[in-house]
Amino acid sequence: MMDFSQFSGFVLFLTVFTMGFWLMIFLITFVIPYWIVGYLREEWKYRKMERENDTIEE
Repeated sequence: MMDFSQFSGFVLFLTVFTMGFWLMIFLITFVIPYWIVGYLREEWKYRKMERENDTIEE
């Protein structure tokens, strides 16, 4: 049987572990794809602007 200090430590461990788990799920499913898609869209926009400027100058 666990005494109170072991139980409270176990509950604290489960709380931290669960928060970390859901944070990783959130980062992997939302934040990282959002950064990647935003970077690719911005890069595509700048390359399109460069191509338009090159055709205007020629």
